[in-house]
Amino acid sequence: MDKLSQIRNFCIIAHVDHGKTTLSDRLLESTKTVHEREMKDQLLDSMDLERERGITIKSHPVTMLYRAENGLDYRLNLIDTPGHVDFSYEVSRSLAAAEGALLLIDAAQGVEAQTVANTHLALSQDLAIVPVINKIDLPSANLERCSRQLEDILAIPAEEAVLASGKDGIGVGEILEAIVKRVPPPRLSDYPATRVLIFDSVYDAYRGVICYVRVFSGSLKRGDRIVFMSDELKTEVKEVGIFTPGMKRVDQLTAGNSGYVVTNIKTSADVKIGDTITHAKQPAGKMLPGYKEVRPMVFSGIYPLDTSNYQKLKTSMGKLRLNDAAFTFQAESSAALGFGFRCGFLGLLHMEIIQERNRREYDIDIIATYPSVVYRLKTRDGNFLLVDNPVNMPDPQIVEYIEEPVIEAILHTPSEHIGDLLALIMEKRGLCQNTETLDENRVMLTCRLPLNEVLVDFNDKLKSITRGYGSMDYELAGYQKSKLVKLDILVHSQPVDAFSSIVHLEKAENKGRDLCKKLKDILPRQMFRIPLQAAIDGKVIAREPLSAYRKDVTAKCYGGDITRKRKLLERQKEGKKRMKQIAKVAIPHEAFLDILKSNN
Repeated sequence: MDKLSQIRNFCIIAHVDHGKTTLSDRLLESTKTVHEREMKDQLLDSMDLERERGITIKSHPVTMLYRAENGLDYRLNLIDTPGHVDFSYEVSRSLAAAEGALLLIDAAQGVEAQTVANTHLALSQDLAIVPVINKIDLPSANLERCSRQLEDILAIPAEEAVLASGKDGIGVGEILEAIVKRVPPPRLSDYPATRVLIFDSVYDAYRGVICYVRVFSGSLKRGDRIVFMSDELKTEVKEVGIFTPGMKRVDQLTAGNSGYVVTNIKTSADVKIGDTITHAKQPAGKMLPGYKEVRPMVFSGIYPLDTSNYQKLKTSMGKLRLNDAAFTFQAESSAALGFGFRCGFLGLLHMEIIQERNRREYDIDIIATYPSVVYRLKTRDGNFLLVDNPVNMPDPQIVEYIEEPVIEAILHTPSEHIGDLLALIMEKRGLCQNTETLDENRVMLTCRLPLNEVLVDFNDKLKSITRGYGSMDYELAGYQKSKLVKLDILVHSQPVDAFSSIVHLEKAENKGRDLCKKLKDILPRQMFRIPLQAAIDGKVIAREPLSAYRKDVTAKCYGGDITRKRKLLERQKEGKKRMKQIAKVAIPHEAFLDILKSNN
């Protein structure tokens, strides 16, 4: 049994691409957790998508054994975390299961937006922070600036920083010693009953649900009867083990350690991330202090391209939901696209990853509708409604006002681009609240923006304006009243639900005109002229005509009186008029796919 004083639980937090996963590789090498012949770059990034994009999507736990300079053997439990803003919920889970954090700062880029956000997250959970200035081998490394930013922005003494290079293995020994000396031993271990925190879970086709856990007090072993405290679900432990970094079975998991638990549970929805496991015979009276529950911020409809794949898509959604606590879905149907699901995500990258995993891991071709956020409506009788789909928007006559979600964003940018960035914020209906100079050539802007405006292209434009040097972190800051309207697209005077959207009144006309122009290029022509219209509350604000096919009915007239030709043309005109009155325009499935792809 491990002594509690010789166990350390820590995670690595940083901005995107500051070298977390590469440093994890060096720690695994240095502690000889992985043999040289098994070593490869980004070892903990097991997903193809992670390796291709060079980003971490899922948290990855691993246990290392380390002999410190004082001669004692320590068990170090590491959780490698993502850095992208969409996956900040993964960071909050890892922090809940740790006592300390390695805070990585890129020596060339300095403190970035998510460095600040993750540091505040760690401090709010009272974690010991070990600052590491990484990539000191780069020619553009500026250690003096990084030290100054560490003190001025994060209020961490610069002398505490360890200088390192994950690529070359510089400073790895100093980091391991700092973990042993500065990170405290496991907390909450003296509680009289067993309490185990679930910080992640995965689905295995043969063993069912596998929970990634941190044991705070007591122990777990095979055969134990356990209960999930949030919903009183009881089951039996089939196997416990640790990560080295592959799964390794052990006899029992004791207090202070991280590992995995295999149970009888076969349904993904039964396991809740952040839940507490305890023994069924002697249950704990109080759950562990979890972290705030994750709520999706972006919603989109996901439909199978081939309608026969609906059941297959439903199964894949359930499995993805298990591996991803922030992803939600519920069944919905559309006249245009058939049966599908209304899905909730944390952001655009999160949505993209889920769609890509559906295509790769489950071999399903899908189409996604235009992303939207959750609006809050107050009706005239005093009730509040939440609307995440334009189709569910009630009659404007009964709505008193509409509120939209707003975010508080922190933007880091080189000083020379501040003018262009402020113009972008104004274009997106945002308000800059504070400007702070970080050093001689970097500025930090704090601003409020409607979430709806940030969804699609804000991050792309930010990177474009700042030539790749800008960074952003954001958090939800409540709701605000706004002049929002439902924009309907009418084809031959009939509204098409799949093209409806909720937009700001000032931007409705431009968006309506753009959609009508796209439809004009995509829709197949009919035998009669079709009006394509954008409307708000029945009032048309934009229109594009889709011209008709015209058969040359005068082709058989060779010369003769002109009245013969006029008579044929008039007859054709009357026929088209009758056809237009009784006809319905069937929009082909491909047209929906084309317009949704061009929107995304």
